[in-house]
Amino acid sequence: MRRPIRVRISLRRRECRIMPPKTRKRAKAGYMISAVAELYQLHPQTLRLYERVGLLKPSRSQGNTRLYTDADLERLEVILTLARDMGVNLAGIEIILNMREKMIEMERQMGEFAQVVQQELTRMAARADEHRVKNAIVRVGPRATR
Repeated sequence: MRRPIRVRISLRRRECRIMPPKTRKRAKAGYMISAVAELYQLHPQTLRLYERVGLLKPSRSQGNTRLYTDADLERLEVILTLARDMGVNLAGIEIILNMREKMIEMERQMGEFAQVVQQELTRMAARADEHRVKNAIVRVGPRATR
């Protein structure tokens, strides 16, 4: 499929220019602020406030419209649970969310470390078995069962 050629014509300047084709960026699917506000029974200003204080960071469209992804909605649910159900203020929510992110990162690092330790233990066990076989006075085969 051929891309259409874009031409820009200026009647005032009496000129015609061929414009390069636009490269399309794939945007993540997102929900507009009005849909999110209605879904969670919030005023749009509340969502704007959450963005202003740094609790939410929705992406933006080319027209600068806020687009909330599924990850943003999950984070919003945590924020609303803390605010509505537990009575935590915005500063407390920010601290809790930061600590939560740090804990997730630490869990990831600990998992990587445990994997490295397990690989090292496996390697050391293999070397120890190799060493035992080399230093054995009499090599023993598998035992026969009676």
